[in-house]
Amino acid sequence: MFTVALNQVHLFCFVSMACRSLVPTRTGVRFRIPLQKLHPLYRAIHHRYYGNSNSQRPPHRTAARYFTSMSRLPMRPPKPPPGSGGRSYQQKRNFWVARLAARLLKLRYILLGSAVGGGYTAKKTYDEWKDMLPDFSEYNWVIPDFVWELGEQIDLEKLSKALPEMEEIAKLLPDFDKIGENFTFIKSLLTSDKEKIDQLQEDLLRTQLKYQRMLERLEKENKELRKVVLQKDDKGIHQRKVKKSLIDLYSEVLDILSDYDANYNTHDHLPRVVVVGDQSAGKTSVLEMIAQARIFPRGSGEMMTRSPVKVTLSEGPHHVALFKDSGREFDLTKEEDLAALRHEIELRMRKSVKEGQTVSCETISLSVKGPGIQRMVLVDLPGVISTVTTGMASDTKETIFSISKAYMQNPNAIILCIQDGSVDAERSIVTDLVSQMDPHGKRTIFVLTKVDLAEKNLASPSRIQQIVEGKLFPMKALGYFAVVTGKGSSGESIDSIKDYEEDFFQNSRLLRDGMLKAHQVTTKNLSLAVSDCFWKMVRESVEQQADVFKASRFNLETEWKNNYPRLRELDRNELYEKAKNEILDEVISLSQVTPQHWEAILQKKLWERVSTHVIENIYLPAAQTMDSGTFNTTVDIKLKQWTDKQLPHKALEVAWETLQEEFARFMAEYKGKDQDDIFDKLKEAVKDESIKRHKWNERAMDSLRVIQHNALEDRSITDKPQWDAAIQFMEQTLQSRLKDTETVIKDMVGPDWKERWMNWKTRTSDQHIRNETKSELERLLKLHDEHTAYLANDEVTTVRKNLEGRAVEVDPVLIKDTWHQLYRRHFLQKALSHCNLCKRGFYYYQRHFVDSELECNDVVLFWRIQRMLVITANTLRQQLTNTEVRRLEKNVKEVLEDFGEDTEKKSQLITGRRVQLAEDLKKVREIQEKLEAFIEALHKEK
Repeated sequence: MFTVALNQVHLFCFVSMACRSLVPTRTGVRFRIPLQKLHPLYRAIHHRYYGNSNSQRPPHRTAARYFTSMSRLPMRPPKPPPGSGGRSYQQKRNFWVARLAARLLKLRYILLGSAVGGGYTAKKTYDEWKDMLPDFSEYNWVIPDFVWELGEQIDLEKLSKALPEMEEIAKLLPDFDKIGENFTFIKSLLTSDKEKIDQLQEDLLRTQLKYQRMLERLEKENKELRKVVLQKDDKGIHQRKVKKSLIDLYSEVLDILSDYDANYNTHDHLPRVVVVGDQSAGKTSVLEMIAQARIFPRGSGEMMTRSPVKVTLSEGPHHVALFKDSGREFDLTKEEDLAALRHEIELRMRKSVKEGQTVSCETISLSVKGPGIQRMVLVDLPGVISTVTTGMASDTKETIFSISKAYMQNPNAIILCIQDGSVDAERSIVTDLVSQMDPHGKRTIFVLTKVDLAEKNLASPSRIQQIVEGKLFPMKALGYFAVVTGKGSSGESIDSIKDYEEDFFQNSRLLRDGMLKAHQVTTKNLSLAVSDCFWKMVRESVEQQADVFKASRFNLETEWKNNYPRLRELDRNELYEKAKNEILDEVISLSQVTPQHWEAILQKKLWERVSTHVIENIYLPAAQTMDSGTFNTTVDIKLKQWTDKQLPHKALEVAWETLQEEFARFMAEYKGKDQDDIFDKLKEAVKDESIKRHKWNERAMDSLRVIQHNALEDRSITDKPQWDAAIQFMEQTLQSRLKDTETVIKDMVGPDWKERWMNWKTRTSDQHIRNETKSELERLLKLHDEHTAYLANDEVTTVRKNLEGRAVEVDPVLIKDTWHQLYRRHFLQKALSHCNLCKRGFYYYQRHFVDSELECNDVVLFWRIQRMLVITANTLRQQLTNTEVRRLEKNVKEVLEDFGEDTEKKSQLITGRRVQLAEDLKKVREIQEKLEAFIEALHKEK
């Protein structure tokens, strides 16, 4: 029955939908929608009504015929044909009948359609609810099968008899007491499961630590094996040349870049790990743990890192450290070498800091090698401070900020941000600085140090979790790590710190409670992560940097070709070597000077130096005596005193000055031979420094004194040429002195009458007084031709009174001074006259005749002086050529070697755009070549 009703409902629904699509027309009704669109619904009704039986007639044909006949129903009477006139009333009545039938039929359609639509909707809702109900097929024994049969009437009496009794139903209900017990059991199971989970976490942590120890043991064994292999390579067992490691090639590029003065907008954007942090945050300790050695100086709260320290970490057979500019290796397994290394780093830092400053931007380059060390390049920067304390320069804080920003602004630099976990996070300064330089955290690794103290001091350990998850700071990072770098004692070893760190995290609830992940703890995991990040950054950026330097090289080469097309590209070192060879050639030229040239120069310069003393202090005082015996005695005494005290020193001074002048002369002559003027400053500096360092052999002075003394003791003139040479020497000397005296007198008295008339010159009042005094003293000399060298007091008074009589006021001192020059001229004139007489006196001298008019003791004196000059010049020449020239050459070589090792000195002495351009070109080429070699090795390693 139920099935038949449903089928009827579906049929009515179909009919209703079909009726609703009818549209009345003049000739009948038509469908609003085509029958093809009703076909799926029609087919569904057929399937529901007839099932899958093929014996019945397809209902769609019947329906089609039914709807076709319905479409032909007349809606209004047709118009009467024209000419029909007698049936109007019948037609009108038929029309009203048809209209009434249509209205009734329309009402039936509405009711029928509503019933069909409501039935269909109810069936659809029923099907949905039925699908949501569970499957009760297992409970068919409770409800009889006839209830589920469709098309039959349900008999309630049979149904009530078929239902079980209440006692049986009660038996089927569950035991609620047992259910309560089950809930209690489940609750106990959940509690025990939580304990089991905690136990499993502890077991998992112990297992991780166990395998970590096994891994460390295997790594240690691997380290020892690699150490043996590397030692064999060092000993040359494989008979092959060991190439530089990849990290060493990269470090060399960075070292060259640190010295390169970037031009043409070429900047160093190569990756390195920049270690930044607040002062005393543990930066140095983290770096030491990565390097596996306590290599840095330590202090209690004071600033120890005063300049950037670039540390190149690489693997090697021995744990050693060495500086870039030194060949000494520090054995990091020995405590004395570690202490020496720390002391050397501290000395270099303090040396790099200029006077009045606290920190320096000069980089100290250090390499650390050892088994198992992760390869990377780190730069330890001075700790960031918030306040400048006593003893620091006022700009220390700003200087540290500028140094840190200069390194962090490199877009390829990896920032290792160190945060002290034992202090409040809000006190940190470095996190804000890092956030400014890397706001997105694409190249920042955050490290929380002193976690052991943080866990002990913090009331809420979850704060540490917030820090390492990046939720407490606004700073973003690639990774977050928590480490322990010891108990704070400077005497702890790296191994003891590792053991303490491992024990701490093994027992720490931070790791046990899941606040920290296993990969986020220990410096070993940090070292691996930093190394991986470093090499990833290197691989991504190194080729781009190589292209930048290639373009810079092209620009520099173009400038050189345009400005210096005919010159070789010699850098400062090559130019220095060229200048060095030229200077050494000039020094060698000194050994080619002839002995005659040396002696002539020495004799001339020595006489110029001692002639004044000989004339003023020896000859004139002795010549003014009255007899020859007194003359000779005075001469011998004064010559002896002169030889003992002054003469050897004067002679050596003359020799040294002569050597300098000859050296300068050769350098000047060489300069004229198409020499590059770029070397002028260097040569002048080498000459001055060599002369400054040169010390004359003091032992030569004693022997020279003896030689000079013996030469002056000899009075015997053996032949006439020697006599004539002595007279000529005496005559030249006296004429030179007379000329000088005449010049002095002329300057005293002013121009004579001829010059006054010819050149329109006049005398000053002082010159007028001196001229009058000169005239008065000349009359005195004419009266007393043999007058002594000094005026008596009464003579001075007489001259003064005579001048006062002519209205000339004169001072006695002026009178004596004028007398001295006039008497000197008078004496020299008489001496020259006597010299002419002595030209024929050699015969008397040789026969020892005593003739007062031909006593030529002064000639003998000049011969002794001349002979001493010749012998001294010869002695000095021998000392110069045999000893001093070679010592000077040695000094020049030493100076050149010292200058060659002093880069700053060379930069000061060899300057110019040409030099700087060649320097830049050389460095850019070197950088490009090393980068290409590094890239090639990097590709091979992949």
